Amino acid sequence: MRLARKFYARPTLQVAEDLLGKVLVHRTSAGLTSGVIVEVEAYVGESDPACHAAPGLTKRNAPLYGSPGHAYVYLNYGVHYLVNVVTEPAGSPAAVLIRALEPLDGLGLMRKRRARHRTARHQQPRRRISDHELCKGPGNVTHAMGISLKHNRLDLLGDELYIEDRGQRVSDIQWSPRIRITKGTEMHWRCFAKASASVSGRRIVD
Repeated sequence: MRLARKFYARPTLQVAEDLLGKVLVHRTSAGLTSGVIVEVEAYVGESDPACHAAPGLTKRNAPLYGSPGHAYVYLNYGVHYLVNVVTEPAGSPAAVLIRALEPLDGLGLMRKRRARHRTARHQQPRRRISDHELCKGPGNVTHAMGISLKHNRLDLLGDELYIEDRGQRVSDIQWSPRIRITKGTEMHWRCFAKASASVSGRRIVD
């Protein structure tokens, strides 16, 4: 069952925890890929120094101020696209970053996309990527799933990129400080499935 708008129009930390176990799906002409969400981070409002809304409304961060249940995609350090889910009512800027998935559908297509990215960056071929590494980390999520800037502002209630509930349940959910940022590190707003091998950061909670 595809998630409804009301799922996203709630406090961001609630949405973040409830996203664990849900399935991110991307339909393209090349095929369908999907994966169980096992790691996320919340970014909430202009008072959060790590949130893109911290400077106030800009052209870049405008999707954060829009309707919940849309994708917010941006290029990080000129290398990786990162995909976020916009949360809370319109006018309250917040989102959840998808940090890791456990692949379900289209693993062969995911591997092709990952290899294509390495070739484009003139990187040497590496060993075969294991299943749990395909979408381990937010940059790998978008590479494997074929998500780019063209998906920015996309309605997640549509037929191309969406999140659904397939009855997957995640046990032993943990919260920790957000990782690989320099501001707002005191907030324990990273949420993950401790037992998943696809989680991209530390599983030890400080």
